[in-house]
Amino acid sequence: PKNHRDRPRQLHNLVLCLRKRYLRLGNLTDLQTALQNQQEAVALSPNGHPNHAGRLQQLGVCLSDRYYRLGDLTDLEAALRNIQEAVTLTPEGHPGYAARLQNLGVAFIDRYRRIGDLTDLEAGLRNARKAVDLTPEGHPEHAVRLQNLGSSLSDRYYRLGQLTDLETGFQNQQEAVALAPKGHPYRATCLQSLASFFRDRYIRLGDLGDLEAALKNYQEAVALTPESHPDRPFRLQNLGVSFSDRYHRIGDLADLEAALRNAQEAVDLTPKGHPDRPHRLQNLSVSFSDRYGRNGHLADLEAALRNAQEGADLTPKGHPHRPGHLHTLGMDYGARYRRIEDLADLEAALRNAQEAVDLTPKGHPDHARRLQTLAVFLHERYRRLGNPDDFQHTFSTYELSLQSLSSTSNFFDSWKAALKWADWTQAIRSSRCVPAYSAAFHFLPNVLWIGTSLLAHQDATKRLNIAGALSNAVAACLDHSKLSPAVELLEQGTATRLQQLLELKSSPDTSLPSWDAERLQLLSSQLFSGHSQNPHGDAIERDALIKQIRDRPGFANFLLPKTYEVLVQASQRGPIIILNSHKDHCDAIILLHPSAAPIHLPFPDFELEELVQQRNGLKDFILGRNIRARGEEMNRLIGYMEGQEQYVFKDRLEWLWQNIVSHVYNVLEQNSIKDGRLWWCPMGMFTGLPLHAASPSDQFIQSYTPTLGALLDANSQRSSHTTPAVGVVGVTHNGPHGKGVLPGVKQEIDNIISVVGAQNITRLLGDQATVQAVKLQLQSCSWMHLACHGSQNLQHPPKSCLKLYEGSLELETILQMSIPHAEFAFLAACETAMGDSNLVNESFHLGAGFLAAGFRGVIGTMWSMDDQDGPVVAEVVYNHLFGSGKTPEVTDAAKGLQLAVRKLRDLGVPYERWVPFIHMGI
Repeated sequence: PKNHRDRPRQLHNLVLCLRKRYLRLGNLTDLQTALQNQQEAVALSPNGHPNHAGRLQQLGVCLSDRYYRLGDLTDLEAALRNIQEAVTLTPEGHPGYAARLQNLGVAFIDRYRRIGDLTDLEAGLRNARKAVDLTPEGHPEHAVRLQNLGSSLSDRYYRLGQLTDLETGFQNQQEAVALAPKGHPYRATCLQSLASFFRDRYIRLGDLGDLEAALKNYQEAVALTPESHPDRPFRLQNLGVSFSDRYHRIGDLADLEAALRNAQEAVDLTPKGHPDRPHRLQNLSVSFSDRYGRNGHLADLEAALRNAQEGADLTPKGHPHRPGHLHTLGMDYGARYRRIEDLADLEAALRNAQEAVDLTPKGHPDHARRLQTLAVFLHERYRRLGNPDDFQHTFSTYELSLQSLSSTSNFFDSWKAALKWADWTQAIRSSRCVPAYSAAFHFLPNVLWIGTSLLAHQDATKRLNIAGALSNAVAACLDHSKLSPAVELLEQGTATRLQQLLELKSSPDTSLPSWDAERLQLLSSQLFSGHSQNPHGDAIERDALIKQIRDRPGFANFLLPKTYEVLVQASQRGPIIILNSHKDHCDAIILLHPSAAPIHLPFPDFELEELVQQRNGLKDFILGRNIRARGEEMNRLIGYMEGQEQYVFKDRLEWLWQNIVSHVYNVLEQNSIKDGRLWWCPMGMFTGLPLHAASPSDQFIQSYTPTLGALLDANSQRSSHTTPAVGVVGVTHNGPHGKGVLPGVKQEIDNIISVVGAQNITRLLGDQATVQAVKLQLQSCSWMHLACHGSQNLQHPPKSCLKLYEGSLELETILQMSIPHAEFAFLAACETAMGDSNLVNESFHLGAGFLAAGFRGVIGTMWSMDDQDGPVVAEVVYNHLFGSGKTPEVTDAAKGLQLAVRKLRDLGVPYERWVPFIHMGI
């Protein structure tokens, strides 16, 4: 009866049952009845009653449920008020205290998501963290509280863009899933949250493995969710979005159809009036728009517009999702304008894009992207109507978007946004393109983040076409006579992984406080060696430490990209020729010496297409003749190469001389440089060309460098050995079965010993040359000679290797090694300096790997060396370095190679045998 003292308890228990049924079946009547009963239970439980706090909390939870269903902000405010009072009335040692903190944290986060007040977000996080801290291991609610904490960190990550929040939340979600095994009631919820973190990390770092993991976890979460469960549409929506992500990455139509199917089902299961319906309509609109972009069917575009319009109409003013929904609607109107050219559609696109910008607070991660969309529509109206005000507004809006890019933005989006602005300003021939390109490359270290795997780094380099962006940026700088920024951009965008490894390997600034220096050294060493147990966490900590160091007086530029004034110091030993290829023009930037102004040398006699033909023709000829293997394979081919096919090399070398090298030499002679050292630094389609072999004379001693920074580092390093420790590796055949016999290796090693002296050499010959033995020798010797087979892996360059007696020494292993005494390496193997044609600026080859590992100079080959040439070249090089008992200098190796190649030519060997030898480094 109404006056019975047990009525409040019975009402409370009834509410629990009604709420469980509501959560399972989604019947709104159950929720309304539960609320009415819980309000009566609270009214019958006066202040001071031992169950008053618990009943207030339950009332707050039911009000939150109704807010989720109907979206009425007054329900959320009432929920927050009741749960706060429940927490206040609950002593800290009470067994229900942690649960009430958790619910309070969730309510604060809900209000943050609705209103966007950062103080609510921090309050939500604070309560969620305290709830986890108060929950002992093994507690049945431990998993869901970790999941709530992780979700709150995700919200802060979206707001502030700090990777620390992403990684910490990710760890919480992983732990939550581990605590929710199959059959656990919260498993689907925990899997859903973990999947969201995998997706967020994919969006931030671009690792396809994270996206695949997101899809796997989303799919399991959906499979565990019954058809009638109220959370099913939410999980279907997220699964659809991840299929859409994979479609955008890979382009498989099946993923697009799966995205559309899941998005449609999510909308169909979401009743009208549900607060999440607008957002699901927007996701459905995006999937229809994607399919329109794929097949061009106008019906898909109309469906996209219809859903976007409904989503925007259902989103109340003041809702944080409204700007995003308006932006999507504007994009769809813009697409229809381009299809039908109805000016009313363009005006609608502009109107919605403008409102989306106006409603987006400055500093929001999407602010720059929405400004760029507005700029695109303004420019389209300018092209249609010719109003100069639209042109000026386009310009100012693009520029404002560049200023809006920040650390809170998605770095991939920031990169693309800055490039779009830069490309647009270059198209209208504005010099503003130069700072715009500089802004884009400012984001590159975050786009190609040091905490990602080498494979993910490679993939992003190809997918984002970093080489093409760099080519455009340098060409734009040259068009506006901005040579110093061009050099800086080239350094930032070239051999990015190699430069990161060099940075990790370098010793910290000696003026740093000892704790900072030691911690930075430890984190860098762990990342460099590949032994980090948590590379993301170590990279995040390293980034934070570097930021702290930069905040100190005198360290503002610590580990920032080198300025032109620093980079030009690389030319102290001789001129450096930087070559850039572009669709509009191909050019050289010549650095004569540190005190001279850089020189721009255009190449007017050929266009990019002809350069590509020359490069590909040589590559196809080499691959077609299999000129990539030292030893008997090469010997069998010599018969094919003699006679008329020699013209392939001769013609290409003459083309290089007439169109490139002779022009460079002329500039050098005009500046009174007629001999000495010279370094080539080729980019784009210039990479892989034998520029060193084009000159008919030997007036210059020629070398290559992947970057200017590599030369600077080589100049600054010096072995700790006072006398050279020479290591020699000779492998005449791979393994005990004698495959790939190299009979010339023995004579090659004998020639080196006769010059250097047996007492000065550590030898690993034949079956002694195992991978482990060679690694140990690398760590103890300063001068290394490796005579063996080599292989460039074009599909996965880090797997390129030197083939030893039993096993292979791979490039990625070399890059992870610490080689403290490194001075000089002679890689007497094939294709040790041949890069991947798909990664033209990345220098993923063995020679560059040895430079990154610390060797100051390296001799390698662009393709095969003939086994019989090894003894000749080695004898001449080492005689020049060690002959007559002199102490060798690494800077003399390039001259030694020049003398050795001259001897080969004097012996009358064909082009393909002397051309491939090159020198890298100082």
